[in-house]
Amino acid sequence: METRLLKGIAVRDIVFADLKEKVAAAPRRPGLAVLLVGDDPASAVYVRHKGKGCDTVGYHHVTHELPADTPQFRVIELIETLNADDAIDGILVQLPLPAGLDEEAVLLAVDPHKDVDGFHPENLGRLVAGHPRFVPCTPKGILRMLAHYDLPTAGRNVAVVGRSVIVGRPMALLLSLKGAMGDATVTLCHSRTRDLAGTTSRADIVIAAMGVPRFLGAEHIAAGAVVVDVGINRIADPTHPKGTRLVGDVDAAAVKGRAAALTPVPGGVGPMTIAMLLENTWEAMVAREGLDGGV
Repeated sequence: METRLLKGIAVRDIVFADLKEKVAAAPRRPGLAVLLVGDDPASAVYVRHKGKGCDTVGYHHVTHELPADTPQFRVIELIETLNADDAIDGILVQLPLPAGLDEEAVLLAVDPHKDVDGFHPENLGRLVAGHPRFVPCTPKGILRMLAHYDLPTAGRNVAVVGRSVIVGRPMALLLSLKGAMGDATVTLCHSRTRDLAGTTSRADIVIAAMGVPRFLGAEHIAAGAVVVDVGINRIADPTHPKGTRLVGDVDAAAVKGRAAALTPVPGGVGPMTIAMLLENTWEAMVAREGLDGGV
């Protein structure tokens, strides 16, 4: 069986083109503020990509870089300043935060109407109720990509591996909602799941988001299944010029030829996460200005 690669870059470019056209007709540019606390190399790369995306579609954007030893009250003071800034429609706190900072307290400080990551308890609660304000970017991007490649979820058995509030739990909720790209029967798997391979190998769609390099192999995947690999893990590779390389949570070499479709790492889910962040920021600006969504 030939495994189809589901590339996120092509879908991201469609989203970017749509946003760029809308911004050109808008009364003002949407504004995104990013907080980067500490010097985590992966976080710095993600933030740079987000800035490039903002430049591509024409957003106003600012990045606040704070040292790892910044006191929590200083981080929250900055968030409160951004909450009151009329030029800022979306606030993103880059995770993970350094040790010593209370992640929940920091995220709670963000105005729910500017929480374009969708992590504030108010926004998560709206998602549970089926009336989301902002859908977390990675789950939203996965559904957009599946729709683009004409891979419906209605009536399908879906196994979500990983229960984080960033991906796993909101992903399972979205898939269970009524309507387009929902209506699935969802199993949320995690580190305590018994016979994980027995569960995932019965699924039509497997979404891997546990953060363990190449954890899922051929025995976890049914023949003809769709596999969405959210993992971005850097591992040692002496054959690579940099000495490391990126791999997903799925052993891609093992499942190619077995899975009907697979997202590559990198170039699969990652570009969609950034695209949905910018789309959420657009939606935040539209709501704040009382505009029609298309302008």
